[in-house]
Amino acid sequence: MDISSIVIVGAGQAGAGAVAQLRLKGYAGRIVLVGDESHPPYERPPLSKDVLLQPERTRCTIHPSDFYETHRVELRLGTRVTALDAAARRLTLSDGSTLDYDRLLLATGATVRRLPLLDALGQGVYTLRTLDDARALLQELRPGRRILLVGGGVIGLELASSAVELGAQVSLVEQAALPMARTAPPLLSEYLCDVHRARGVALHLNARLASATREGDTLVLTLQDGTRLQGDAIVYGIGVEPDVALARQAGLVVDNGICVDAHCRSSDPSIYAAGDVAAQGGLRRETWENANHQASVAAHAMLGLEPPADPVPWYWTDQCDLNIQFAGDMAARHWLVRGTPGMPPFMLFGLDDEGVLTAAITINQGRDMRSAKELMARRARLPAEVLTDPQQSLRNLSRHLPEA
Repeated sequence: MDISSIVIVGAGQAGAGAVAQLRLKGYAGRIVLVGDESHPPYERPPLSKDVLLQPERTRCTIHPSDFYETHRVELRLGTRVTALDAAARRLTLSDGSTLDYDRLLLATGATVRRLPLLDALGQGVYTLRTLDDARALLQELRPGRRILLVGGGVIGLELASSAVELGAQVSLVEQAALPMARTAPPLLSEYLCDVHRARGVALHLNARLASATREGDTLVLTLQDGTRLQGDAIVYGIGVEPDVALARQAGLVVDNGICVDAHCRSSDPSIYAAGDVAAQGGLRRETWENANHQASVAAHAMLGLEPPADPVPWYWTDQCDLNIQFAGDMAARHWLVRGTPGMPPFMLFGLDDEGVLTAAITINQGRDMRSAKELMARRARLPAEVLTDPQQSLRNLSRHLPEA
């Protein structure tokens, strides 16, 4: 296989991960990493947490500063790709230069889903997707400031936690009946409501915006039930959209992201996709772990190597002094509790109708997540009294379970 040049578009988690994997697997050819931000590749999970809480002490770059030079990677930062000619295998950049490739990885990620009603207010309205977004938001998160959050997903709750810790007064608006409704079972969502309320967060659930106005220096959100919320700043997070502009331009198959096979290969055999932009079997996973895994899969596939096996899906959130880890299918039909609900540490186990373990959630119990994932990978069926008994070692259970 003669591959002399690999170009990666998107200098985020997946793009930086692919660079490392390519060199680790012995690829010695040219690698170019193109990113539209001016910062070297950095991790996004700290943006709603440590970047806000400890801005001077937090390092979120993915690789050391000398990594790219040491590994002979050409970094093109602050540069957009304006055109992709798949037939010619050529990219045109915003500075007018072109790049030819033998293999291309699109790791373009996702962009914030916009809410025009709030964007129209202008100053004082924020979203959180980039390092610059987080740094801009820092000026608002001060003692006594009134922060209105719109969207009660993972980022919304993490922001609520960070804002309260920094002394701000927080009101959160969520149109669903519970926060994190798409990513957590009701038992956990209800517990998180209690935790945030105990810290002073005003939760407005089952709530929709009717209007957004500015009254002098005050921003006002009016809910459909007539409730008026006044704030000094608004931060909204209502999801993201996969950045598929280049893929569409190149004529790739796109459906809820760039459609890829099990090897992260798109409908063009020379073009791969990984991370938030990649749709595998119609499903996109917007997680740190998935970006790293797909980066590795794509790198292996580009070099003609057998890719690593798919792991049990996993992600985490840190909020309100809680580390909460999720693995498996959060749409599990049945849930069991290990420990005392609402009194960390405790765990939740999700089962399908046949009693197979398909999901696990640890609340300040992360040391058990690896064993829980091993049990899920083996499609374990264990008695409810075993799963719910804190005296039963998950590590021992996973060691003695036969292979699936």
